[in-house]
Amino acid sequence: MTAHAWTPGRLLAAPLFGGLLVACGGSAGIAAEEFSAADGELRGEVVQQGLNHPWAIAFLPDGGALISERPGQLRHFPDVSNFEGRGDLVSGLPDDLVAQNQGGLLDLALHPEFEDNGWLYFTYSAQADGGQTTRLARGQFADGTLDDVEILFSAEPAVRGGRHFGSRIVFDADHYVYISIGDRGDRDHSQDTSTHIGSIVRLHDDGSVPDDNPLADDDEARPELWAWGLRNSQGMVIDPETGTFWQNEHGPRGGDEVNIIERGLNYGWPVISQGREYSGGLVGEGLTEKEGMESPLHHWTPAIAPSGMAILRDPAFADWDGDLLVGGLRGQTLRKLTFEDRELVEEVDLLPDLGRRIRDVRVHDGAIWVLTDHNPGELIRLTPTD
Repeated sequence: MTAHAWTPGRLLAAPLFGGLLVACGGSAGIAAEEFSAADGELRGEVVQQGLNHPWAIAFLPDGGALISERPGQLRHFPDVSNFEGRGDLVSGLPDDLVAQNQGGLLDLALHPEFEDNGWLYFTYSAQADGGQTTRLARGQFADGTLDDVEILFSAEPAVRGGRHFGSRIVFDADHYVYISIGDRGDRDHSQDTSTHIGSIVRLHDDGSVPDDNPLADDDEARPELWAWGLRNSQGMVIDPETGTFWQNEHGPRGGDEVNIIERGLNYGWPVISQGREYSGGLVGEGLTEKEGMESPLHHWTPAIAPSGMAILRDPAFADWDGDLLVGGLRGQTLRKLTFEDRELVEEVDLLPDLGRRIRDVRVHDGAIWVLTDHNPGELIRLTPTD
C-alpha cells in the first residue's frame, strides 16, 4: 500500500482495495462508513470510532451494548442501531484493576438469565501478591452502573509482567462458566496442575467449584481446572446446537491453534508445538504430537495471533451455518473456517484488505460484529448483501 499523510481533522485516504477504504497512519480510523467485503457477499459498516483498544462487546436484551476498553473503561451504548457519541462510562469497576501492557479490562459475558438477574461477568488483570493475575468478577448492571460487584475467581499464582492473561469467558447450556488463563510468560507452569497458569477453568455461576471437575478430588491439583497445557487463549465459543467447545490459541513463532476443548485433556504446551521459538529454535521436546497430549485440529504458520471467536448459527448466514469465525491480531484478518468431522475443509479471509488488528468477533441479530484493537479502535458491522 502506498504511504499517505495523515493530518489531524482530515483523513487522506489510502487507495480503495476490494471495496474497503482505509485511512493510513497508525492512529487513524477507517475512513469509509460503508464498504463491500467477502467478494461482495457482505456489506460492512463502521458504526463506532474512537474506542480506546476495545477488547469485548456484549449485547444487551434491551437493544443496547457494552464495550470494554483495555485501559479500564466500560462503555454503555443504549441502542446498537445508532452508535452516536462514545457511549456512557459505566461506574463500579473494581479498584484493583491494573492496565499494564496486555492487561486491563478484558472480556465481557452476560449470564444466560441476565434478563432476570442482571449479572454481567467480566475478566480483568489485577494487582496481587507476587505480581498480576487474571480475575473473574460479576456485578449487576442497571441504569449505567455496576452494583454488588464480587470477585468470583483469581488465578494462582500471580506473576510479574503484563502479558498472556487469556481471559475469554463462555457459558455452557447448564450455566457453568469457563475462563481461559494464559501462561503469563511462565510456560512450564502450563503443565503444572497445582497452578491455574495455562489452563481453562470451570466454575458454577457463583464462582464455586463443581464436584465433577476432572481434578476436584486431587489434593495436589487446582480443583477449578478443566483443561491445561495451553499458552494464551483469547478466543472461545460453545456451539449452542452441538455443545462443542471451540478454542483458539496463540503459538510462539507460528503454531497458532484451533482446538476442541474437552474435560481433563492436556493440550501440550510447552512440550509440543507446531511453532518455533522466537529465536528460531525448537519448542519443548521439538515434537508436534505426543501420547497423552492433544494436537490441534488446525494451526497457522506464520502466526495470525488469533483472538475473538464466534460461531455462525444465525438464519441470516444460513449458507455458512456452523462455520467458525476467528479474528487475527498480527494477521489483521477475519477467517471463516469450515470443519467437517473435525477436519478443516475450507478457510476464507472475509476481510483481506482491512489492515486492522481484530480483537473480538460476535454474531448477533443478523450481523457479524468486529472490534479492532487500536486507539482509536472501531466497531464494524457486517451483514449479508442479499
